[in-house]
This record gives sequence, structure tokens and C-alpha cells, in this order.
Amino acid sequence: MNIPVVTVGHARDDLVGGLERLHGPVSVVRRCGELAELLAACQSGLARAAVVADGSEELTASMVDRLSAVGVAVVALTDSGAEMTRLHGIGVAAELRAVDPAALALRISAAVAQLGGAGPRPHLAAGKFADPGPSPLPAGPGPASAAAAAGRGTIIAVWGPCGSPGRSLVAANIAGELAAEGKSVMLVDADSYGASIAAMLGLLDEAAGLAQACRLADQGVLEPDALLKIATPLATGAGTLHVLTGITRSDRWTELRAAALSLVLERARDVAAVTVIDTGFCLEADEELSFDTMAPRRNAATLRSLELADTIFVVGAADSIGVPRLVRGLAELAAAVPDAAPRVVLNKVRPSSVGRSPERQLREAWERYGPAVPLSAFLPADPDVCDAALLAGSLLLEAHPESPLRKSIARLVCATDQQKRKTSVFTATAKRRAKG
Repeated sequence: MNIPVVTVGHARDDLVGGLERLHGPVSVVRRCGELAELLAACQSGLARAAVVADGSEELTASMVDRLSAVGVAVVALTDSGAEMTRLHGIGVAAELRAVDPAALALRISAAVAQLGGAGPRPHLAAGKFADPGPSPLPAGPGPASAAAAAGRGTIIAVWGPCGSPGRSLVAANIAGELAAEGKSVMLVDADSYGASIAAMLGLLDEAAGLAQACRLADQGVLEPDALLKIATPLATGAGTLHVLTGITRSDRWTELRAAALSLVLERARDVAAVTVIDTGFCLEADEELSFDTMAPRRNAATLRSLELADTIFVVGAADSIGVPRLVRGLAELAAAVPDAAPRVVLNKVRPSSVGRSPERQLREAWERYGPAVPLSAFLPADPDVCDAALLAGSLLLEAHPESPLRKSIARLVCATDQQKRKTSVFTATAKRRAKG
């Protein structure tokens, strides 16, 4: 098998000549003067491996991820131990500059074999993955669950279709309930369309913590301590959690690249027992909308969060508009993340929009007309409580700890509360009003 290689850098012209004189499986098809030329050559399908002899410090996780997408493995040469560690962290095979041509040829062959496939990979079907190529981290619920089983932190993603079903409310308060149980929690706002966690919790959002973390991760220099410094600590009466605030403007979505976000979430597993992600609504895989396969994807942050999550809560509004949107959204989620096993939550449940005994009517309608995914929970509509919490910039457990809405959200993640549940949330609401 012949492996076509493109190179960049003039420091080791003798090395390139050595590869050519081997007459082995590796052949140099182009010598590039700069990294941009190398990227263009790889994108055209000219090579299956790239050797960066000079300028390895310009390589980023996103760049490596996109080269992997077109079937190109990257090998870099450096004499710096710190740089070699950084390169390994972003998925680059690194070797010393004094490497023998034969040893380098073997390393190139191994990198190509590890990447897998035979040549550039075709575009995947729309909605399948955040990026059409492997990340430096394993994606999908399987590997993520394995990481959690090994004693590392778990990831909870909260998603829902368009129409403001209450994703941010549920995500923030799930994080608060877990922190109240004494767990270390990282709350991440990964909504690339309308980040709102900072405003909801009364935090300054000029810093855009997630964008900062992604920037460091893309360079391969995001350490656990650095992530904790970037995240904003939020102290509540029951516990403390760390918040990675979202982008301050929707046009900053290019800063949330899938490969960088993968590394951020990997670090979050190291520093927090649970990471809760508030995602965007759109699952469209937009790589087919661009001729440039190296371009970022606006929905990559949402898709990658769902791919890496151990648990996915899908939130839908319990009304005649929200329920059909939820049904269609679940079909889109199944197409985008086939291995997902979502837990469906109906939010804003109220008799005025559903009728008497709303839980029973919703469940019966879902069993007759809904998808095979069962309903996991019902959250009662309580606009007064939500408005009071939003006005105070606090969580429900602080603003109204005894509210049925707060208790219903706690049941989603607190097993003891789930076991004690004997009545519906509407029965509890009726009793509270009777006492008042």
C-alpha cells in the first residue's frame, strides 16, 4: 500500500529525501512552503498523511479534526517535550526532529492505520455527527459511559426543540439540585443561538467562559486548573457549582468548534462529578451548506454535546404546539445521534392548555400517538415562581424551595426524591393552594 504524503517546512529537506530514497510504502507527493498550502493540498485529496517539519505550534485541535475528516493523519516533528505533550493532546503523532527516515515512515504508516479508512472519507449523512471526522476524543454514549464507569465525571445534556420549551431553566436547576446534594458540578452554556444561563443566574457574561475554554483547548493547553479559573463559581445556600457562560453574541458561534468543545468536556470530567450542558435547539448538520470542508459548523456545539453525553434530557412544552414539535424533534435527535437514549420531560404542564387531569391525558395521548420513547417526567407550569427566580437571578431552590416545580426538577436527578413520590405535581399544587 502506497501512502502519499505532503510535507511543510524546510528544516529537514534531507529527511524528505530520505523518505523518497526508501522506496517503501511512503512517497512524498508535494513539499509545501507554509501550513496553508499544506491544508489546501490535503483538502484536495492529494495525500493521506501530512508531515509538519516546521511550524507545529500553529497546529490546533480543530485543524487536526478537519484534516482527519478528509482522511489525513498528521505527524509533527519537534524537540520540545512540552510541545510534544501538547501535540499528543490534540491528536497529532509527534516525533523528534532527529528521527530516522525509516522510523518516520513506520510512524506515518501507523498514524494512517490508526485513523482508518482508505482515502478521504465521504460526507456523512446530514445530522449524523458534529463534524464529519474523528475527534481527538472518542464520541458517542458508549465511550463516554465507559469513561464515567472508570470513576470520571458524567455528562448530562439538556436539549429541546425550538419554541422555548424550557431547556435553560431545566439545565440550570438540575445543576443546582446536584450541587445541593454535595456533588461537584460544572454548568455549561453551549447554546450557539441564544445563550441565557448567565442572565438567568445574574452573572456577568462579558467573559464568555466557554469560548475562552475552547480557545485554550484548541491550542492544546487547557489544563484542569485553568478550566476552574475560567469557570465562574456560583455559591448557593445549598452548594457551589461552576458555570462556563455562553457566547455573548450569536455571531461568535465559530469559537465553539466541535474538536475544542470535546477537549473542554474531557477536562470537565476531570474536575467535576457531573457536567450539565444547556444545548441549542438546532440539530441540522450544516456541512453540506458549505463547499469548504474546513469551515466550522454552527450546530457542532449542540451535536457534539449530545454525542458525548451520558444522559440526555429532552424538554418539550406541554401544549398543542409544543408536543408536535417535541415528537418531530425526537425523530431528528434519533437521526442525529442514533445511540441516544433520551429521557423525555414535558414542561409547562397546566390544565388550561391540556384539560382536566393533564398528566393522565398527556400520557394517554403520548401512548396512542407519540413515539416509542416513554415520558419520564412532568414539570408543572409556575410562571410566578419562575419570574421571581429570574428577577432575583437565582435558582428555584433558593427563590422557592417548596414549589412543586422545583421539587419536580429535583426528582429528575435525585433518586431518593423519586422513590418518595406518591402524588402528581398537580395534587401537590392543589393541596398548597387549599392551605393558602
